[in-house]
Amino acid sequence: MSGELSPIDKAKFVAAKRAADYVEDGMRVGLGTGSTAAWLVRCIGEMVRNDGLRIKGVPTSTRTAELARDVGIDVISLDEAKWLDLTIDGADEFDGDLNLIKGGGGALLQEKIVATASDQMIVIADVGKEVETLGAFPLPVEVIPFGWQTTQALVEETLISMDVLGRSSSLRMNGARPFVTDEGNHILDLYLNRIGNARQLSLVLNQMPGVVENGLFIDICDAVVIGYGDGRVEVRDINQGTIEQDRLDFVETDNLFTDLAD
Repeated sequence: MSGELSPIDKAKFVAAKRAADYVEDGMRVGLGTGSTAAWLVRCIGEMVRNDGLRIKGVPTSTRTAELARDVGIDVISLDEAKWLDLTIDGADEFDGDLNLIKGGGGALLQEKIVATASDQMIVIADVGKEVETLGAFPLPVEVIPFGWQTTQALVEETLISMDVLGRSSSLRMNGARPFVTDEGNHILDLYLNRIGNARQLSLVLNQMPGVVENGLFIDICDAVVIGYGDGRVEVRDINQGTIEQDRLDFVETDNLFTDLAD
């Protein structure tokens, strides 16, 4: 299976495979949402089936919960877990300080709650997600459905005083209807191009009535595992100030995921 992967999927897979090394027996682990996080869930599922790994998984979306159960992970809620040893999740962008933009998959609220309820957060990403300055990826902002157009207007007006290059936004759609999060909310995508002061923007957005949460993850990520299409992996730990490099070999006959649909 691995030999059939595209370079981008190889990068996601090796990042997920390397990050799975952080998971130890008996842990309570937050499981992220998105294509890269899905590889991680599958890798952990293999460890559960083949190595007897015993963990409690706390998913950040219904999609992740379904996949985790399919691969044999014992799924519990955050309320049952109380606190987590580790959360591993993807990111839409990350900068040199390991600040993130997340929410491209629409699960930013649960992802942020789970990540901040963890002793450690590890981000897994392909190298294309690294940026010098956040903002090229549209910033998701979760808003309640009531008065969302008024909230959108207030957000755009507030952006005038923020250090950003773009100030337009759009309601995320799912076909002909507004996208609805697991919590029953909508998402506004902000096209900012460049965010000069992510910390300030995050605080201002979250003070606005109608805004539930935004996709800026500031001072939450502890380490990032970066995958490359040729199998190389780089691990940057911001707390220890270390950078480690490795390479994972692909086995052309590897059937790790042949029983699962993408």
